[in-house]
Amino acid sequence: MPNLPDHTLNDGTTLPAIGLGTYALRGIPGAEAMADALRQGYRLLDSAVNYENEGATGKAVRMSGIPREQIRVASKLPGRHHKKPNVTWAIEESLLRSGLDYLDLYLIHWPNPSQQLFVEAWEGMIEARERGLVRSLGVSNFLPEHLDQLIAKTGVTPSVNQIELHPYFNQPEQRAADKERGILTQAWTPIGKGTALLAEPGITDIAKKHGRTPAQVVLRWHTQLGVMPIPKSANAARRAENLDISGFELDAEDMASIGRLSRSAGRLFDGDPRTHEEF
Repeated sequence: MPNLPDHTLNDGTTLPAIGLGTYALRGIPGAEAMADALRQGYRLLDSAVNYENEGATGKAVRMSGIPREQIRVASKLPGRHHKKPNVTWAIEESLLRSGLDYLDLYLIHWPNPSQQLFVEAWEGMIEARERGLVRSLGVSNFLPEHLDQLIAKTGVTPSVNQIELHPYFNQPEQRAADKERGILTQAWTPIGKGTALLAEPGITDIAKKHGRTPAQVVLRWHTQLGVMPIPKSANAARRAENLDISGFELDAEDMASIGRLSRSAGRLFDGDPRTHEEF
């Protein structure tokens, strides 16, 4: 288990320093992989309605042998359910699929700005929290202007904003905007996907310097930025590697070197929240 402090969210709940992404972990093999991850020391499973694996996620919690109160389970509301009347039953269906009594964290998956329904969705999620269906509320892929609309119209600030974030696209402006509003930034695709990121000399040299792997260096970089990374792996050895990021610290030169890899067109997924929409 990583010897790193938990994050305390703006609603008083906590999340671990690192979580497990579960995209494409489905069915019994997916449940077994997630249960093994929990036994390895992971304490957050990040799911979504559109991942089609909430059932496997709930099964993993029960298979793991870890007390439910020690585990954080997250899911996400898809764009097709943004209308306020749909939100309650959408969350109830997430609970029924997972077999859980509550979700620790529930996010709006994408703002879908052309629909202009994300405030409605947020209002429905606030009601669901009041009913005890979810413990914490957050968003994913929200820009500062989207966050400000939620806050201005409901008075409730998201606890989390999960965004694409990695050394090729380190989003300093968005991270600063989240921090200014008291929102924890989570990182999806934190170590890249199908890219040469982990072979970058600026990362491999740092890995050699600290006697660590490139993935561990990148994940440590995230945590030292104050970001919560959510790496995904179906491989038990890689999951253990990703979790083992305590016991060393990147110095200022290391952090700056990794930071210089970022570029304005560094997205690895064609998902600009100003235009990209998912349903």
